[in-house]
Amino acid sequence: MATDITMPQLGESVTEGTISKWLKQPGDAISKYEPLCEVDTDKVNAEVPATVRGTLKEIVVEEGTTVEVGEIICRVDAEGEGGGTAEKNAGDLDQPDAGDEKTANTTKDAGEEAAGDTSMKKRYSPAVLRLAQEHDIDLEQVEGTGRGGRITRKDLRRLIESGQTGTDQPQPAAKETPKEAKKPTAAAQPDRKGAQPETGDREVPLTSVRKTIAQRMTTSKHEAPHAWTMVQADVTGLVKLRKKIKDAFKQREGISLTYMPFAIKAVVDALKEFPYLNSQWGGDKIILKKRINISIAVATEDALYVPVIHDADEKSILGLAKSIHHLAEKTRTGKLSMDDLSGGTFTVNNTGSFGSIASQPIINHPQAAILSMESIVKQPVIQDDMIAVRDLVNLCLSLDHRILDGLMAGRFLQRVKENLEAYGPDSQI
Repeated sequence: MATDITMPQLGESVTEGTISKWLKQPGDAISKYEPLCEVDTDKVNAEVPATVRGTLKEIVVEEGTTVEVGEIICRVDAEGEGGGTAEKNAGDLDQPDAGDEKTANTTKDAGEEAAGDTSMKKRYSPAVLRLAQEHDIDLEQVEGTGRGGRITRKDLRRLIESGQTGTDQPQPAAKETPKEAKKPTAAAQPDRKGAQPETGDREVPLTSVRKTIAQRMTTSKHEAPHAWTMVQADVTGLVKLRKKIKDAFKQREGISLTYMPFAIKAVVDALKEFPYLNSQWGGDKIILKKRINISIAVATEDALYVPVIHDADEKSILGLAKSIHHLAEKTRTGKLSMDDLSGGTFTVNNTGSFGSIASQPIINHPQAAILSMESIVKQPVIQDDMIAVRDLVNLCLSLDHRILDGLMAGRFLQRVKENLEAYGPDSQI
């Protein structure tokens, strides 16, 4: 019997990939874990390994074709195995990792949960949005067959083949929908028309990375009710410490010492005390993540990438500085791997590096919060009834109000402030 090989999950939030090159052809013998093909996604280029040993029987997806995660791409005649469907890759962001805590009872019958679950109904992949736009399909009126009620490309293809798209699209018979809910919201509905260019305008085609950024930011703002708060920290001691040790640090370690590792250290220490900031929304539960993996924003000329420092709470200032430098170098040279982009649980953004003094960042879905460290600015303050010049920085926090309330977020931000203000010229790193 043949074993089906499916498109694996190639990074966090990646929903599809394009087969760029087949490395094996039908009739070729393959070993377990041997690369079968090369795949391009909006985040990384990767190889898809064989999950069994045997002979490549059939290529289902030709080169240049884009397929969703979980779709069959080829079949292998396995040696010494019963065939069937190849082992599916893990990586769904809404499912807890081993060891994650849950704040709701998760012992309900799996069949009942699957039948009534519509938590993924409005999470559309780029391929689904593209098909809906091309064929004038109202996604609100489509019954999804994917996990959690998610609409798949196969659902849309069946609808297109039936000829019931646009105004001919049937209404779902399973339930009565209120009038005000029958039209999709602006965030859920793909932009059918968009701005029209005028004479002399220049059109710039969207790259796959820019399309993904647009889709993820729309998803985040549509699904997560954002709230925002800010505190100001006096980091005069930190500024003096960095000034004192940065030259020796550069000479000894070969990399520059920035303020970013200090900010991340202050955040991870606070996350241990306030674990709800290190969590995800799970539909009918909140998933408290066991690991503290910090996402950091790294900008290139044409896009923004968010690589991940895994287990950041286990690293010193030196370790964090090296991790930041390493990930930044890999981003700018185009060498990020799937692992580099996966598993983030909280994001720290250094918007102060280009002079920003206040920002309102969008949450890196499906995380619960994101913190921006703004530019450190010298300002006059009243200290001991006298005017003094101090180094001040704004810390801006955006949070998912489904998970977090102002009290907990405020306490967390206050702890980050205290951690940063605790640094002084004699602090050890």
